[in-house]
Amino acid sequence: MTLKYVGPKPIISHTGIEFDTNKEDKYVYLPIVAKLLKALDHKYIEGKSYSCEADKDISSKNMMSILEKYCPDLKTLLDKNNHNVEEEIEHNLQRANKSKTLSAIEKEVLIKNIELMRNYMLQRSVNKSVYYCAMDALADIVKGDHIDHITTPFFQKYMHVLHSLQGTLLTEKFPIDTALDVYEENKHLFITLKVVNILL
Repeated sequence: MTLKYVGPKPIISHTGIEFDTNKEDKYVYLPIVAKLLKALDHKYIEGKSYSCEADKDISSKNMMSILEKYCPDLKTLLDKNNHNVEEEIEHNLQRANKSKTLSAIEKEVLIKNIELMRNYMLQRSVNKSVYYCAMDALADIVKGDHIDHITTPFFQKYMHVLHSLQGTLLTEKFPIDTALDVYEENKHLFITLKVVNILL
């Protein structure tokens, strides 16, 4: 498989398919993670601040080359056979077949809806796995280079990525505490991820 956007999480039933817009496809955040990986991975001089253009778009080809650099197992992650979502789909198909509450027609509709969304769900799983691989790489850079803060524009996608980074840093063998702060400067909102207890 390749990386591509599919959409929010599907809610599949015998009456149709709806989408949970609160659970967006992780693909939309990959350009942000790729930009941060590229921006943060360099030699640092103590006491100096570094910046990059947050609003500059990153091409799909550029994003892939960055992700290949930081996720050595990218090809494995892109292989649909390595995702347990197939097991989940098969489990849901079995449940639909064995349902005692659905009529024969409702069962048939539910099974068709699950099958219809099979590739969609697989793609979401691939995108999610690559996102978390890139997030682990980002956490390694923050930890390895003793980065004490990251400031970005206060946009939803940046907020999501920084929040994910917080969670990833907390799951380290020696958890790293962080804090997210929002502030205004020159009539623009920014968000800062402050690293509280990184080991030096």
